Amino acid sequence: MLIGILKEIKPQENRVCMTPAGVEILKKNGHDVLVETSAGERSGFGDDDYRAAGAEIGASPAEVFGRGDMVMHVKEPQPSEYPMIRAGQTVFTYFHFAASRDLTENMIKTGATCIAYETITDSNGTLPLLTPMSEVAGRMAAQEGAKYAERTFGGRGILLGGVTGVAPAKVLVIGGGVVGTNAAQMACGLGAQVYLLDTSLDRLRYLSEVMPKNCFPTYSTPAAIRELAKEADVIVGAVLVHGAKAPHLITREMLKTLKHGTVLVDVSIDQGGCFETSRPTTHAEPTYEVDGVLHYCVANMPGAVPLTSTMALTNATLPYAAKLANLGWQRAAAQDPHISNGVNMVEGKITYKNVADAFGMEYVPVVQFL
Repeated sequence: MLIGILKEIKPQENRVCMTPAGVEILKKNGHDVLVETSAGERSGFGDDDYRAAGAEIGASPAEVFGRGDMVMHVKEPQPSEYPMIRAGQTVFTYFHFAASRDLTENMIKTGATCIAYETITDSNGTLPLLTPMSEVAGRMAAQEGAKYAERTFGGRGILLGGVTGVAPAKVLVIGGGVVGTNAAQMACGLGAQVYLLDTSLDRLRYLSEVMPKNCFPTYSTPAAIRELAKEADVIVGAVLVHGAKAPHLITREMLKTLKHGTVLVDVSIDQGGCFETSRPTTHAEPTYEVDGVLHYCVANMPGAVPLTSTMALTNATLPYAAKLANLGWQRAAAQDPHISNGVNMVEGKITYKNVADAFGMEYVPVVQFL
């Protein structure tokens, strides 16, 4: 199989989907790899690094899409790429279809097989290809919350950890999964008073055992969110519904009850955002204000630390990319139900129920294509 590695063209996206070390392993599995020129530069990997690993360098995205049996990205295909994608081609990337009807409709038109990193599962019931970027985004959420809490950046002018004689900031983290736990760990490390909300009692028991003493795992209810949000200096939205649109847990009406200068960091923005007033932003213009509340809604947070992110992403995706290439997507999905869960679209049909439900479209079980 010829595997195409594309350069990211989404604004301020500095990652690449495969390191030269990953290319070397794909080559050892007997596959050819075509890397778009300068794809890895912003992550610290030059074309010569990929050549040394055995890759061929492609001159343009059109060449990579045109020749690749399976093409890999980090972010979802952009509008300029839609016409290059062809029927029967496998596209393996983060899609987050439920957040965008336009993307969904355009990928349906291509007839490609769309396999989404974010819906592949494992035997533990977790999302192994989402986990490394969730770890990065969670840790960055605390960093960004701390930065934008500074008056210089529009916040209240509060230091998360406080100092002797001055109370620390209060941080509310909604969602106790990978993102939320990493955000809470970082905020606790900075000395903040952290409230970490989740709806699973088993998860809360675990968090109570492992988190620092300045973290308070709390059962999440609308009432708890309303009350804790009033006192928070930073609120991190870290809610994920597998393959579906995120629920709005902070409403527009609730903003009136928050402190002026409170910082909202919406890590769920890829899935539509868990704050009603959220809209995607970029690293170039990361924040905006609504009713005196600062919103940070960058849709590709890990793109700011591409060397770390690219290496972590390759570590997670490489075994699945190799299996898809070795067996072909149909045999791989037939043999492995976790890969089957990643297949969101085939031949213009939506094969992931949460995506179909998000837009009221027809759902066709992937088994019909196996």
